[in-house]
Amino acid sequence: MNPIVTVQDAVTAFADFMEPTDAELDAIEREMPVILADVELLDAHITTLDRIPTELDNRRIRRARRRALAARVALLNRSAGASLPGGAA
Repeated sequence: MNPIVTVQDAVTAFADFMEPTDAELDAIEREMPVILADVELLDAHITTLDRIPTELDNRRIRRARRRALAARVALLNRSAGASLPGGAA
């Protein structure tokens, strides 16, 4: 019979090296408005899962979808503006 052993030591042995870098944390910070807008959109959809959406629910979903799209466009515009020489877009 083979004994069952945990692999926690093997997994956690590299935990110090698996921390996000400063560049990764900065990227997450830049994307935070998109993340929050997506969470708001998910919340709007989740509220309507167990019932028929009312007109107010539909407006909330449309508004959340517009905010999510606007946040994505703003992120893309910032990224494109930062990558072009001279800041021309």
